Amino acid sequence: MKLKKLGQDLLRFLGNYFLFSGISLLLKTLKINSRNRECLERLLKENKNFVVAFWHGSMLVPWYISRNHNFSALVSKSKDGALLEKVLSRWNYRVVRGSSNDGGSLALRMLLDMAASGRPIAITPDGPKGPYHKMKAGAVVVARKAGIPLILLGVGIKEKRTLKSWDQFEVPKFFTTVNLVFSDPVCLHEELSYEETSKLIEECEHKLNELQKEAGIF
Repeated sequence: MKLKKLGQDLLRFLGNYFLFSGISLLLKTLKINSRNRECLERLLKENKNFVVAFWHGSMLVPWYISRNHNFSALVSKSKDGALLEKVLSRWNYRVVRGSSNDGGSLALRMLLDMAASGRPIAITPDGPKGPYHKMKAGAVVVARKAGIPLILLGVGIKEKRTLKSWDQFEVPKFFTTVNLVFSDPVCLHEELSYEETSKLIEECEHKLNELQKEAGIF
């Protein structure tokens, strides 16, 4: 039993050590096409804050393109979340750990504090456990309470490996093409009622799925 645990610890150590280098090497080889990205770049240039949301299974490229831009990221408290935190920290994200089921209230307060300090927020709104491509409240609620716009991001990968996980996680193949399609900023009002907020979440989910389909056309 002790030998098995030592083997698992060694594999985890090696995985942590090589994870960042391997992912960075892969992503540097990709050809990334963007549509309507200027709306996000305009907000960054004008030092205006926002929330950007993309699906959990397509998150690798969105995390990568926003590195070194003073972003904060919401990451679950799971073991997978711990691995992701290591990568995002190397990309100069400020990582907040939590989810709707674990530490959600504290995570929300921390994200709002970071938004108030001028940090854009990145969220995978169907994480950490799904359902697949079903938007939870987090991204909309953070944007509404912070009084900042929400940008939705669809991701299409031409050649990829799709894992058998709840999020159908997509790993791009080396040198493949990736399409990114950004929505126009969605402006929210803090005084929205619960019913209005719920309707807006449904509308954003539908829009994000449309963007995902659009990005998948090569």
